[in-house]
Amino acid sequence: MDKFKHLKAIVAPMDRANVDTDAIIPKQFLKSIKRSGFGPNLFDEWRYLDHGEPGMDNSQRKINPDFVLNQSRYKDARILIARENFGCGSSREHAPWALEDYGFRVIIAPSFADIFFNNCFKNGILPIVLEANKVDYFFTEVANNEGYQLTVDLEKQIISTPKKENIGFDVDEFRKHCLLNGLDDIGLTLQYVDDIKAYEEKRKQQAPWLF
Repeated sequence: MDKFKHLKAIVAPMDRANVDTDAIIPKQFLKSIKRSGFGPNLFDEWRYLDHGEPGMDNSQRKINPDFVLNQSRYKDARILIARENFGCGSSREHAPWALEDYGFRVIIAPSFADIFFNNCFKNGILPIVLEANKVDYFFTEVANNEGYQLTVDLEKQIISTPKKENIGFDVDEFRKHCLLNGLDDIGLTLQYVDDIKAYEEKRKQQAPWLF
């Protein structure tokens, strides 16, 4: 998992409440567990005008010109702002996989579904909960300023705006530590690889029939 410390990036608006994980990555794309390759099918049913299936050449599909991520001004967005209860629905981990594969590293919303919120941290995405009025402010600024960017500093827990405003946010210390150091569950375990190897050697001596 890539480390996350500081990000300055264009912001894209997802002006919908209760965006569920099936909208983020539809069920037909859940066959793979590689964690990569899902970006082209992020928000597939909203992004394209035809029905998507695994293995399709997305470059040949009909684009929905009205969908926000298809607008050129948001082409390089890496920060997503959303409304209440983002990531609700099923617990599929493919949803943060698709968002991260597309390029998003930060999602800002008034609230998130619990499982999705936890899965974001495990996959290198920083989900930030802010009061609804602050999220409203970002939506207004994004709409009125093409190329609108925010700067997110995880170490200081501050979002900085082009107007030099600083907005603080809360994050669990353990989750912050994991993101700063690029540690997912596997990475956390591998910190103890020497202890694990020593235990296995000891068990081989104690119970060689198990090996």
